[in-house]
Amino acid sequence: MTTRPIAVVGASAAGITAAEALRRAGWTGPLTLIGDEPHLPYDRPPLSKQLLHGAWEPARLMLRTAEQLAPLDLDLRLGTRATGLDVATRTLTLDDGQRLACAGVIIATGVAARTLPAADGLTGVFTLRTLDDALALRDRLSGGPRRLVVVGNGVLGCEAAAVARELGHEVTLIGREPVPMAAAVGTGMGELLADEHRARGVRLLTGEVAAFEPAAAADRPVQVDGVRLADGSRLPADLVLLAIGSEPAVGWLTDPALDTTDGLGCDAYCAAAPGIYAAGDVARWEHPVHGRPLRFEHRMNATEQAMAAARNLVAELTAEAVNGTAEAAGDGAEPPERRPFAPVPYFWSDQYGLKLQAYGLTTGADQVETTVLDRDARRAVALFGRAGRAVGVLACALPPRQLRSLRALVATPVPWEEARDRLREATTVG
Repeated sequence: MTTRPIAVVGASAAGITAAEALRRAGWTGPLTLIGDEPHLPYDRPPLSKQLLHGAWEPARLMLRTAEQLAPLDLDLRLGTRATGLDVATRTLTLDDGQRLACAGVIIATGVAARTLPAADGLTGVFTLRTLDDALALRDRLSGGPRRLVVVGNGVLGCEAAAVARELGHEVTLIGREPVPMAAAVGTGMGELLADEHRARGVRLLTGEVAAFEPAAAADRPVQVDGVRLADGSRLPADLVLLAIGSEPAVGWLTDPALDTTDGLGCDAYCAAAPGIYAAGDVARWEHPVHGRPLRFEHRMNATEQAMAAARNLVAELTAEAVNGTAEAAGDGAEPPERRPFAPVPYFWSDQYGLKLQAYGLTTGADQVETTVLDRDARRAVALFGRAGRAVGVLACALPPRQLRSLRALVATPVPWEEARDRLREATTVG
């Protein structure tokens, strides 16, 4: 039995899933889970929806209780940050100065919210990535009607704008692109969403932020009072939410053996280097079906990839043991063979009463066709293509019976015309 642990860096949905999958795959040695937040692993998608709205409290977001984690026999290190990794020796450096020599490492550090330097020193300017972020913004939204400016009209910005509007706040949603969520859902579907936001009373603008204006007060810290745009116009604001995207949390990975361009580069097995794997938002891996590197910031991908990375790591360590290059990975049970990770990506978004659900790839398409089935109900489907083949499909407010058939359209890319015909058949009412 090895005395070196497998370390999972990132106590996220991907991280806790990886830890559980390691045990199921036969790892019986020490297992360390490292998280930079003080909280037990929790679910992030509800932060911008149910938690921000006040429908859920933090306890409902917890993925596992302390009692549920006990059977994993974890060395759980919350409030601890990994600051370095030596790839050759598989040794982690932690922010308390400790060095942890590992049998293997799974990196699940996710992403960090982007911010703007102009917001430094101001109160009332928020990002929305962590539980503490969401609770702080919720607290400020609970004190009566506010003027909220949401900077960034992607998925997160649109979801938060919808929640704030439902709570009765005055909401302005501003983005660099004129159509909300266009990068993720295409122009046609984005325009349909824009109609819904306007109908609900959200003000939609296109522009770039030039400055944040403080309130005229001598008190410190200074409260934000307005947003100045590049065209000189001013938006009054009691609160500002920066939803301008994220950066993969790879700044601590400085070993030149690792590729940290747009996340942590991995092969089709989710391996970044021998004994070093990655999962979730931070991982950019070679998708064997699409034949190119992909990185997804989607909840389902986090858990699916974590399970794949864990299985493949245990298989690698067991192979090392058989070859006499490492100590045994588990209890001698036959490990699974390493398998390429080839998911059909899935994501969803809830805004007002609408649910958007997508399968496959919706970004990077060179061909998009949107069919509005019922404009008043915002019911629509969109097909996404690349190089003459259908690679993604998106539905808004589609009945479950019709939605279930859409995944098969893009599980394996098929010619564009064939996919169009199959989509028409799948969405025909009757």
